[in-house]
Amino acid sequence: MKKVFLVAAALGASMFAGSRAGAPDLDSDHYLKHVKFLASEKLKGRGTGTEGLERAADYIARQLRGYGVKPLNGSYFQEFQVTVRAELGTHNKFDYQMEGARASLKSQEDFVPLNFSATAKNSCQLVFAGYGISAKELNYDDYAGIDVKDKCVLVLRYEPQEFEEKSVFAGKAYTEHAQLPSKAFHARNRGARAVILINNMANRSGESDKLETFGQTSGPANAGIAFVQVKYEVAERWMKQAGKDLPGIVKNIDHDLKPRSFAFADSLKLELETEIRHVQKKVRNVVGYLPGETDEYVVIGAHYDHLGLGDQHSLAPALIGKPHYGADDNASGTAGLLELARYFGARPKMKRGVLFVAFAGEELGLLGSSYYVNQPVTPLKKAVAMINMDMIGRVQNGKVFVGGTGTGSTLKSMVEEAAKGVEITADLSEKSGYGSSDHTSFTTKEVPVLFFFSGLHADYHKPSDTWDKIDSASAVKVLRIVAGVTDRLAVVAERPLFAKVEPPKMPAGAAGGSGGYGPYFGSIPDFAEVPNGVRFSDIRAGSPAAKAGLKGGDILVEFDGKAIQNLYDYTYALRAKKPGDVVKVKVMRGGAPVEAEVALEARK
Repeated sequence: MKKVFLVAAALGASMFAGSRAGAPDLDSDHYLKHVKFLASEKLKGRGTGTEGLERAADYIARQLRGYGVKPLNGSYFQEFQVTVRAELGTHNKFDYQMEGARASLKSQEDFVPLNFSATAKNSCQLVFAGYGISAKELNYDDYAGIDVKDKCVLVLRYEPQEFEEKSVFAGKAYTEHAQLPSKAFHARNRGARAVILINNMANRSGESDKLETFGQTSGPANAGIAFVQVKYEVAERWMKQAGKDLPGIVKNIDHDLKPRSFAFADSLKLELETEIRHVQKKVRNVVGYLPGETDEYVVIGAHYDHLGLGDQHSLAPALIGKPHYGADDNASGTAGLLELARYFGARPKMKRGVLFVAFAGEELGLLGSSYYVNQPVTPLKKAVAMINMDMIGRVQNGKVFVGGTGTGSTLKSMVEEAAKGVEITADLSEKSGYGSSDHTSFTTKEVPVLFFFSGLHADYHKPSDTWDKIDSASAVKVLRIVAGVTDRLAVVAERPLFAKVEPPKMPAGAAGGSGGYGPYFGSIPDFAEVPNGVRFSDIRAGSPAAKAGLKGGDILVEFDGKAIQNLYDYTYALRAKKPGDVVKVKVMRGGAPVEAEVALEARK
């Protein structure tokens, strides 16, 4: 830390409040103590809505109090409600009549609803719709020539030619058309009442016909249509009664990519009831404040939740049920927040205050930070910048990534100055104001942001992300840079001016982004689900959406005549279009519908 103090001395004593004699230095032992507790067996992965997360929140609040960080409005906690999981209700039934005979399937033995299924009661005829794919760009449509309105739709898992490297699909790598929410979207938008999924056992001789484990399937909270999986042998029974050869049909589809969809005779009738309960719980952001001489402040944030015992986000699905400790993701950032609270809590009052926020619900879609910026406990316009730490505990090759330096007029120079004399390289990016961590929520409110991140590794989202792999010495070097930047932001008269920057290319599947499949739309979605539609947290300047007059806060409910109920719907609807297409969209703005025409562009 001496080298940092020397830099501060050259800038003037007021530039670095940490130079006061006797004030504690940032300490790797203190830091690691916090990581050990947060990533301990007793907290069981800090899953949203679990006792472990609540214990973590209480621990963070106790530490803040001990460091002299004050509560706001009489409490360290900001409560909000989230949907934490889906549960099977008591009314899940599947009966069918075939040639006058009635049969009943056993729940979770012969059939299982998927966790994103709608709650519904249906009596309907059955239509076989191949793989349930409509891909105009590949000249393939299982729904061509058939009417599925008010019908139950039987579809195969995956996609045609899945083992062929030269397939028009992606060969050995599945495309988005194989995703189950995509199959739900196409069936629902054609008026179907339910989707009945079967494993493609015709292509998997020797494999077991395993039903999905309820609660572990990626998808929206509610796909807006009943969606169940049945055993392959049940569907084959229906096929044989109809005089159809299911393995032969699959072989022919895969051979020439021509659909073999058909309607079953009226003598086969299904009676299907699904009941999915969405469990909601209150969770807590933890908020503490060190007042300054003015009412302006710097935000230091980190999310403290993780995956608990594992969920659909686990990258070790075979180990779901075991604690996913989340030492690096993100006990490391939360421990950094606490160590910085100890560090600044022992120093004299600065010109600006420091607001410490530990966010809940990040792993479920930035829920805590999204809630905070929409219900801030102190005016957001007084925030001069937000610094987010997410995974700072496993520095590789002596380098920490710092994103968002272009979002504030003085941030780049501040980081460069703070990093001088610290034995770690700060790899700066002017972009990354948007991303899959909590700083994004502040960017959408035009608060300058910095994002500190030490990189991904093989233990990410796995039970093996444990405290003993944390490099506390390097993490403290990262904190020294964060402390230096915070100190400068807290004392320099000029606050950084916010600037919008074009985000880096997003991964395939990020709707409306600048990367991935489909044309460019230009929205930044709010990942917190609304009952119906997709809320835009922001609209990129100069984008097709901006030119059409769309605004941050709009809720997209219709795209090109298709109802949009969730982010998956939006993604699939957008990917079906091409650059140059003009689409009509409907959004809800302030409770009133607004229609617009958006001219889609090519991604750059």
